[in-house]
Amino acid sequence: MSYDKVEQAQKTIIGTKQTVKAIRTGAAKEIFLATDADERFISPVVREAELHGIPITYVDSREKLGHACGIEVGAVAVAITV
Repeated sequence: MSYDKVEQAQKTIIGTKQTVKAIRTGAAKEIFLATDADERFISPVVREAELHGIPITYVDSREKLGHACGIEVGAVAVAITV
């Protein structure tokens, strides 16, 4: 289900730094995080999302999340934007 939502999203932002930036600018409406990623990559995104009240959906695989975004590599964080 979660991967389908990412695949069907009109606009996404991929990567931890870009996701944090999207949260700070108010562009992100939902965040997807891969739980198989290192905590040092996940925690800044979680902190910003909680600070700004953005919902987080956790998925189990970076590879599957990247594939859902249409890229050949894994993705730790993805933001669906408005």
